[in-house]
Amino acid sequence: MTSGTTSAIPDLTLNDGTTIPQLGFGVFQVPPAETEKVTLDAFEAGYRHIDTAQMYGNEKGVGAALASSGLARDEVYLTTKLNNAFHRPDDARRTFEQSLADLGTDHVDLFLIHWPLPTRYDGDFVSTWNTLIEFAADGRARSIGVSNFTPEHLARLAAETSVVPAVNQIEVHPYFGNEATRAAGAAAGILTEAWSPIAQGAVLDDPTVVAIAERVGRTPSQVVLRWHVQRGDIVFPKTVTPARMRENLALFDFELGADDVAAITALDRGEKGRRGPDPETFDWIPA
Repeated sequence: MTSGTTSAIPDLTLNDGTTIPQLGFGVFQVPPAETEKVTLDAFEAGYRHIDTAQMYGNEKGVGAALASSGLARDEVYLTTKLNNAFHRPDDARRTFEQSLADLGTDHVDLFLIHWPLPTRYDGDFVSTWNTLIEFAADGRARSIGVSNFTPEHLARLAAETSVVPAVNQIEVHPYFGNEATRAAGAAAGILTEAWSPIAQGAVLDDPTVVAIAERVGRTPSQVVLRWHVQRGDIVFPKTVTPARMRENLALFDFELGADDVAAITALDRGEKGRRGPDPETFDWIPA
């Protein structure tokens, strides 16, 4: 399986010396029964970076797609994330082994703590992080990171552990720039991965975005995704439509001017723009 698009996707260097494709394909909310086909469509379009999670329930579908794709394991960058129910070290070890089995691989490229859950587990996400450090040490996770961690959570890991997360996957889009968390990550050498990059479509009708898109001859989605890329973040547009998959890949043959980037950044609404849960209070654990 080959694609001329793949080579255009830049690799970014993580703080552990490994590299990660800046553009990936997310399978959040893709039904398990459809995941293999959707992931194969993504491979066919040119994606080589797949972002899943234990709580998505579709790791087996991603693994099946990888197995049937004809792609070598080292051609695909795989990320998955720890289920909120398994933060305790022994639980995390057991469920990580299950993830490897479901994905059909002896390692993942990146493993994340999905949510910090500061009101659960006596507020102890540090022992959970230390368990991920074990996975990195034995090579079963090439890189480790966190998701939805605030600057305060990152500072605690820095104060109490010896390994800095490679990435922090957080909500970022024009209506919620999450700039304090991005800045805290940048200061520590942590790359930001942006989830909900187009605010579940809410920004695509924004007059500022539409005007820029019309002027540069691109779709609003491409303009917003290009904004993320030019800011240096890793991004995972989500779609199950092959044509839209290809559209979302076509980001590397145009560039936004500095004024356009600034205009989109200025759409930030602060906390009012947040569409997902607040990491300080989110405490959901799946049954």
